[in-house]
Amino acid sequence: MDNIRLLIIEDEQRLAAILKKQFEDAGFQVDIASDGYVGRQMTENNDYNLIILDINLPLINGFDLCREIRKTDLNVPVIMLTALGSSDNKLTGFTAGADDYVVKPFDFRELLARVNVFLRRSDVVVSSDKLSIADLELDLKTKTVTRSQKRIDLTAKEFLLLETFLKHKDQLLTRDYIIEQVWGIDFDPGTNVIDVYVNYLRNKIDKNFEPRLIHTKFGYGFYCSVKEL
Repeated sequence: MDNIRLLIIEDEQRLAAILKKQFEDAGFQVDIASDGYVGRQMTENNDYNLIILDINLPLINGFDLCREIRKTDLNVPVIMLTALGSSDNKLTGFTAGADDYVVKPFDFRELLARVNVFLRRSDVVVSSDKLSIADLELDLKTKTVTRSQKRIDLTAKEFLLLETFLKHKDQLLTRDYIIEQVWGIDFDPGTNVIDVYVNYLRNKIDKNFEPRLIHTKFGYGFYCSVKEL
């Protein structure tokens, strides 16, 4: 894993130093930024395989920094590592573009396992660069979505949710499966974040088009199809 490079954006110097040593012992290259401004500069000037991001940072907080990162990079996994553990804070983090959310205090072994999950996902080889249904097309290479040849702007999480639907066309997906694929296996299944993001997606890809593509089967889950199952 010598070529795997992580960025830890954390203002608690002792914690940052401990994490750096632990990840280096696990075989990673690790950079540290102690505030949001430096973190932003480092993400702009370097390519990272994954970013671990605190929220309560000096100069630029983690939510705002995550939003800025997503303006230029939809792919790099971002794990928020914070003492802010409320459902509202988590929803804000995921809406800002985070891929996972770990609450302090935490077990490093669990954090390492989560990091490895995202790195394995990044290594998955996709047989086709494009996924489509009806007149909707998703380009995995350029991270763009069009419907009826009109470009549709999606956030990183919306894009991943749509990608999950398109990879399982005409298949009913349970909430647990969607959570695992889009938000991570340990995300709280009691939250309504799936409903929120499905609505976001519908407003963008279904509202002004026919036929509707995203459907709900109440009590079971969601599916993507040109017709109701």
